[in-house]
Amino acid sequence: MADLTTLANVKGWLGVTATTDDALLTRLISAASDYVQKWLNRTIAVQPYTETRDGTGGYVLPLSNYPVSAVSSLTIDGVSIPAAANAQGSGYLFTQTKLVLVGGYRFWRGLQNVVVSYTAGYATTPNEIEQATIELISMRYKERDRIGQVSKSIGGETITFSQKDFSDAIETTLSNYRKVILL
Repeated sequence: MADLTTLANVKGWLGVTATTDDALLTRLISAASDYVQKWLNRTIAVQPYTETRDGTGGYVLPLSNYPVSAVSSLTIDGVSIPAAANAQGSGYLFTQTKLVLVGGYRFWRGLQNVVVSYTAGYATTPNEIEQATIELISMRYKERDRIGQVSKSIGGETITFSQKDFSDAIETTLSNYRKVILL
């Protein structure tokens, strides 16, 4: 999976100018990027997909990955369906999340009878996802000296550390991009 941020952006957020931790931060960037994308149940970067799906008998077919930027082919029961020029045409149209058939075509009912190849994802990581990833990396970077420590007493005061995977703010931000229904 592609990294969701850069070393320069992470160092800028942390206020780090030295290069002594560059290897550590680079490893954290890759690990956090993979973790975030697995938590989101999706890949963020643009990439090609081919799905084989059951026909529903309807005119609309939600796609598993988004935002869709191109559809390269669609076959139903082995028959190639053309792209429609517009909503009054004949064939398929697509939005960022689904295929729509017009001009008399349908996703005929059947098992694994619809095959669609398309491209989906973001050309650049959305700012919200990048910032949430940077904050997760920053948490891990700062927590490295107290891994597994729940609390610490110093001079009669007790400091309690969070044991969450990530903060509520990060989760709230990422939830806007999470794929919750796996088709």
